[in-house]
Amino acid sequence: MRQAKAALVVTSISAPNAALTSMAKGCTEHGYLFYVIGDVLTPVDFHIDGCEFFSLERQAATHLRFAAACPKRHYARKNIGYLLAMQANVPLIVETDDDNLCRETFWGERYRMQGVAELVDGGWINVYGYFTDGTIWPRGLPLDAVQAKLPAFEKLPIGHVDCPIQQGLADEDPDVDAIYRLVLRQPVNFRRDRRLALRSGSWCPFNSQDTTWWPDAYPLMYLPAYCSIRMTDIWRSLIAQRIAWANDWNVLFHEPTVYQERNEHNLMRDFADEIPGYLNNRRISERLGSLKLSAGVDKLADNLQSCYEAMIELGVMDRRELELLEAWIADVASIRANYTVATVSGDGSNWP
Repeated sequence: MRQAKAALVVTSISAPNAALTSMAKGCTEHGYLFYVIGDVLTPVDFHIDGCEFFSLERQAATHLRFAAACPKRHYARKNIGYLLAMQANVPLIVETDDDNLCRETFWGERYRMQGVAELVDGGWINVYGYFTDGTIWPRGLPLDAVQAKLPAFEKLPIGHVDCPIQQGLADEDPDVDAIYRLVLRQPVNFRRDRRLALRSGSWCPFNSQDTTWWPDAYPLMYLPAYCSIRMTDIWRSLIAQRIAWANDWNVLFHEPTVYQERNEHNLMRDFADEIPGYLNNRRISERLGSLKLSAGVDKLADNLQSCYEAMIELGVMDRRELELLEAWIADVASIRANYTVATVSGDGSNWP
């Protein structure tokens, strides 16, 4: 059987909609596996041709430790989709949300090594400022960094950099915080002629709406459950960036390949859920930055544990997170061990 080109992972409580149907069609045409992870409110009869839908019952039947441990009614159930994609031994995992529509460029080739502008030791960077002249910032950026002056893009050095984590922007209704939507709400379309790699010492949150992961970085996909729902992917991104630096990996921000027709949200509730980020993200970056982490793919699990223990010590995350993280690490290790056996027996593997 021909190996899939990649896997696309989404979690949804929606009935099949235009975005999900379009994703399934694109996955079929371009050789992607497509996993949709359901939750309590997802219709039990959910079905789209070209889509592998996992209801709560089917998730339990995977016998993944994480599936049994993860709380219901939570975006972190998306982790189950990542694990299923890892089991399929795909060379790429791409993720998005059920209200994003993919442009044709979404299905193009993706390259881990990039010759792009790079930014080292920049502190907190409003990356959106490099892709538009308007006032806009990514969800999770400290508010006192929104208007901070950016180094001129034209003066940034061009490097040949390793980017196993890549964030695409989203047009129309991009991933911004509730303050932006309450005060400045307007459609935004980002420029398509720039790419930027953030290197060690340069922080910017990235989300889970148009994000590509290469196998070395798969363990870093873990989304925490025992924290603010509006910070789960943001704090995931800060931890992933910090661990990436220990391996001389970089996070690439690139042109939009999706546009969002956003699901209905209660913006004041979003605002309340984002307050922990406004108040703590600088503290988090300082604490994570102070950790002594080890290089190597075989050290990712230890580094994840160190980072999450630091988050708990800061008081931003519940100690129950460590039990979930342990289940995630065990599942990833088990999947990886299966492919190590396959490699020894001559079947081949994408896993390091």
